[in-house]
Amino acid sequence: MTETVDPKQALVDHLLRHSVRTGDFTLKSGRKSSWFIDSKQTACRPDGLLLMADVGLDLVPDDVTAVGGLTVGADPVAYGLAAVAATRGRALKSFTIRKEAKDHGVAGRLAGALEPGDKVVITEDTVTRGTSSIEALRVVRELGAEPVMVLVLVDRGGTCAAMADAEGVAFRAMVTAPELGFDYEGV
Repeated sequence: MTETVDPKQALVDHLLRHSVRTGDFTLKSGRKSSWFIDSKQTACRPDGLLLMADVGLDLVPDDVTAVGGLTVGADPVAYGLAAVAATRGRALKSFTIRKEAKDHGVAGRLAGALEPGDKVVITEDTVTRGTSSIEALRVVRELGAEPVMVLVLVDRGGTCAAMADAEGVAFRAMVTAPELGFDYEGV
């Protein structure tokens, strides 16, 4: 008899094994924490990327045409989702929003395949406050595309959902801090 594996639980287990560290950490905000997550350790490993795609693609609405967000956190999530989606017959373009506009070559903040009118899922690896996701969402709107969801690999802070809601956009997390055994640490 074959045992079926729950992709969400397998993703949680992968994050706990490869991405979560406990100890004394100072977060980007300056706050102290007893745990830290480098979810790129999951998103950038082949087995972790496939687990992330299994969970994440089930959350991406069918009418979405592009995925991406603010570099560097969004990149492995967006590119991984788009690549795996292609192997499953689903065409999702991917893109990156630069932190600052480039003034040479193809100028601006956009790198990648995003066009006016695209329906977009903003991606991120880990959010604590959610400010990077909202910044990317606003840039995507300025570029003429329509953000419909913020999708994160890990919601560490528990505050991004309200920020996305204030922008009129859905929020989904593949995994939350409580699912990893920790309290939310939003600011």
